[in-house]
Amino acid sequence: MTTDDLLARHRAVLPSWMPLYYDEPIELVSGSGRRVTDARGRTYLDFFGGVLTNMIGYDVPEIREAVERQLRTGIVHSSTLYLIRQQVELAEKVARLSGIPDARVFFTNSGTEANEAALLVATNHRRSHQILAVRNSYHGRSYAAMGVTGNRNWSASALNPLQVAWLHSGERLRGLLARLGEAERVEAAVEDLREVLATQTAGDVACLVAEPIQGVGGFVHPPDGLFAAWKKVLDEHGILFVADEVQTGWGRTGEHFWGYQAHGVTPDLLTFAKGIGNGFALAGVVGRADVLESVPAISFSTFGGNPVSTAAGNAVLDYLLDHDLQANAARTGAILADGLRAAVGGLDAVAEVRGKGLMLGVEFVRPGTVEPDPALTARVFEACRSGGLLTGKGGLYGNVLRMGPPLTLTEDEAREGLAILVEAIRSCVAAQVAA
Repeated sequence: MTTDDLLARHRAVLPSWMPLYYDEPIELVSGSGRRVTDARGRTYLDFFGGVLTNMIGYDVPEIREAVERQLRTGIVHSSTLYLIRQQVELAEKVARLSGIPDARVFFTNSGTEANEAALLVATNHRRSHQILAVRNSYHGRSYAAMGVTGNRNWSASALNPLQVAWLHSGERLRGLLARLGEAERVEAAVEDLREVLATQTAGDVACLVAEPIQGVGGFVHPPDGLFAAWKKVLDEHGILFVADEVQTGWGRTGEHFWGYQAHGVTPDLLTFAKGIGNGFALAGVVGRADVLESVPAISFSTFGGNPVSTAAGNAVLDYLLDHDLQANAARTGAILADGLRAAVGGLDAVAEVRGKGLMLGVEFVRPGTVEPDPALTARVFEACRSGGLLTGKGGLYGNVLRMGPPLTLTEDEAREGLAILVEAIRSCVAAQVAA
């Protein structure tokens, strides 16, 4: 079976709104460490990790053995109507690591479902369907999660079960706050929050949901401390704060275990997903008991917290902590960020190299402007693949190269990937100038 045959079959039975990467889409057939091999035998260094999901990498013995042990019991599923040892053990770890006092955990299958659950909890706790969300955000593809997504590319429906008011994102390049310094941007964002509460809501808002670093939004992030400044205002009104840590959690930013910790604040609810399962469907929401217990009827997730996924999750989390992958993310992320800023940060077509740890983005613009250049981004994206490196794309305008390698990335692999990135960016920019 060739990739061309599989592509034709894909297009015949799957919806056109499911995008495929690359001019010539690839099928990944094997993986080991931080490398994957496609159906034609080409091996790549993976800097996107299944959209920041393969956090420990590929074919990790500790994770495989944990899953195989569970499979050998014959119990793949029981439902949460029965005690599940792996689920309880993982919940204990997540609750302890969350930083939230007297925490409870509810497991789901995806970040979308986790955010949907957080919205269910918050609206019940406050008896209000009013939500504060952030421009350029992404929180999932389901009805309510899509309703609090502030990126038009991913808002597939104008219908919304929630009443949403939008806050400025704190972006550095565009918008009303971009012209301000870090401290002034925080002050302006707080003033914006107060005005939004006074003018666009009925007062009894349920929650603010925000990503510490906007994933789909192109790894845009506000000044450190903004969430704490926002939460002061939220606390005056009894409004809950929900940190969407689907992409920023588990030490990926290098400087902290959770993205919210850069702001000196503790959320009422925290959602997690992606990396904790390392490819197995696993996600959830963790929050204070008095908040999470607000659901007034029976609710559960058929597959959420199932024995196989939570067995994988326990092995992932143990591996992450035993090998101090947060420190590794800081170390290898610095090699990439510093190297990119030194080598291409001065190019007119590069507006910004940004992010934290192993969550990095390069934004491309038309020289001398902040006008997005998605065409150049696409060429760099393809050039990276030709050079043996898989990356991602994103941003509101599709002009950001996104990188979220496995947290097990070695220093040598970071330098290898950096060399491919620099060559791809320089060659594509040079070709554009020559044209």
